[in-house]
Amino acid sequence: MIHSPVKMSNASGDDDGDTGVVVETRTKTKRPPLYKVLLLNDDFTPMEFVVHVLERFFGLSHAQAFEIMLTVHKKGVAVVGVFAFEIAETKVGQVMDFARRHQHPLQCTMEKE
Repeated sequence: MIHSPVKMSNASGDDDGDTGVVVETRTKTKRPPLYKVLLLNDDFTPMEFVVHVLERFFGLSHAQAFEIMLTVHKKGVAVVGVFAFEIAETKVGQVMDFARRHQHPLQCTMEKE
């Protein structure tokens, strides 16, 4: 909080010691930290499955999903999105659950931006 003292004088203008201090308080809202959701490469999950995951859980177009999938394939990891903690955590859980249900070792994680 920021406190700005303001000195006030009385209406007559003479300074008889009858002054007050007004403190103005302004609250500055801090943005919550953001988290990167990362997809990790493995040698077993089919590329088509990764594209499907990106489209389904991250709302990407087929072209966007394909590009990110290629980045994961070539570089070993790619940022899929940046979200508030709860959203990032939910997306990681959804991807991991979906991959396990389809018997793929796909890994998804998150880290603070």
